[in-house]
Amino acid sequence: MVPFIVIGGIIVLIALFLISVFNKFVKNKNVVKDAWSNIDVALKRRYDLIPNLVETVKGYAKHEKSTLEAVISARNAAMEVPTGDINAKIKAENQLQQTLRSIFALSEAYPDLKANTNYLDLQEKLNTIEENLERSRRYYNGTVRENNTYGESFPGVLVAGMFNYQHFDYFETDEVSRENVKVEFS
Repeated sequence: MVPFIVIGGIIVLIALFLISVFNKFVKNKNVVKDAWSNIDVALKRRYDLIPNLVETVKGYAKHEKSTLEAVISARNAAMEVPTGDINAKIKAENQLQQTLRSIFALSEAYPDLKANTNYLDLQEKLNTIEENLERSRRYYNGTVRENNTYGESFPGVLVAGMFNYQHFDYFETDEVSRENVKVEFS
């Protein structure tokens, strides 16, 4: 009788351990997805603002068509990434951020554009959105770090495969985005 009680006790302890680990995986995944949704909201605001910014710049920088087309193309590509594909969305956002840097560099070459109140207002709104995105990205990366660390360390690593552990990528700047923007006029 005692061996059955001991075996039953061990089974209960293992079950409680597995339930605890599973709940931690679920919690971490949901926190990461919540953090991503904050980024997604700010990205939507950015997507809505970009066409207005491009139209304002168009009037001043008529021969900068390729730069403006690149911004719109990067915006459209970022918007087409499926909502659930966080890793692809991060890559598309890095590309969009690089093209936005080039459009702001144009204002240095066009003093009238730099003084235009519509442009300044749009640039200020975009800067505010970018600051919100930066804070959201930091929070997201913190939640990703916690999720990934738990899934790759003991005890999570023991049962990660059994519970369909999901590894998330960090929201990082790519090498191209770290370079200075070069504006050349033909």
